[in-house]
Amino acid sequence: MNEEKDIVKEFESIENIFFDEEVLIDFVSMGEDDFTDELEEKHNKLMHMIDNFDTKMLLDGEYDSNNAIVTIHSGAGGTEACDWADMLYRMYMRWFNTRGFKVTEMDYMAGDSVGIKSITLLVEGTRAYGYLKGEKGVHRLVRISPFDANKKRHTSFASVDIMPEVDDTVEITIDSGDLRIDTYRASGAGGQHVNMTDSAVRITHIPTGVVVTCQRERSQLSNRETAMKLLKSKLLELEMKKKEEELKKIQGEQSDIGWGNQIRSYVFQPYTMVKDHRTGVESGNIRAVMDGDIDDFINGYLRWSKNKN
Repeated sequence: MNEEKDIVKEFESIENIFFDEEVLIDFVSMGEDDFTDELEEKHNKLMHMIDNFDTKMLLDGEYDSNNAIVTIHSGAGGTEACDWADMLYRMYMRWFNTRGFKVTEMDYMAGDSVGIKSITLLVEGTRAYGYLKGEKGVHRLVRISPFDANKKRHTSFASVDIMPEVDDTVEITIDSGDLRIDTYRASGAGGQHVNMTDSAVRITHIPTGVVVTCQRERSQLSNRETAMKLLKSKLLELEMKKKEEELKKIQGEQSDIGWGNQIRSYVFQPYTMVKDHRTGVESGNIRAVMDGDIDDFINGYLRWSKNKN
């Protein structure tokens, strides 16, 4: 109900600005040039609000309104890949901040020398999963490596996994006999990632082979509860994927699943460009993208996905 009220409120705001723009158009058409700049500013704001509202209307999936669980894994390539995973983490954190989303670190594994091997985040905010679901996949980086003394160009990969957080309204049945639960000492680069007790928890769902870990709290019980929530989200994701694959079989489609099938490329050299290989959306302002300006890619995916279906 609150979401419906927010949609109505946002529509009314767009309507008010539209009426304001109509008045300004009348003034300018009568020769009142002093209102030209204000009209242009109002029009740009209106177009931006309509674009965002139009995108929001696409978020009608079953779990689109849920919070999101985001996991970033570095690919093969050691230092270079861990640094790339860290760059993606920074990019998404900037975007989360612009949206006003609350972010909680659930699990963390540092790179051997720089960056991160993997990190899992709980992202809480209105339609977080709906907006982020298109970011799931392999992200490819091409640049001259700062870690290469010969200044050669390197290609690195990192995978981003997006799952809806499972709330109490979603029923996921888990047999305790299907679980193997291990505890271990939290690891990391220091500070909040180091714990002197075996408080970190790893849960393995034996039938599916799904493994989840959590080391965010110093309490083993708290980490166990969080890991179970992660497991439920993982199992829900598997069920969603199974349904998608069954639908594709009915439609006669085949999906390419593999590390080499990147969804997006980020090229720093020999030119600068970020391109989404599914939608064709691209940007030459790679610095802005790495600073979190990814709305065009997110909106482009949502429209592409809706038209595809």
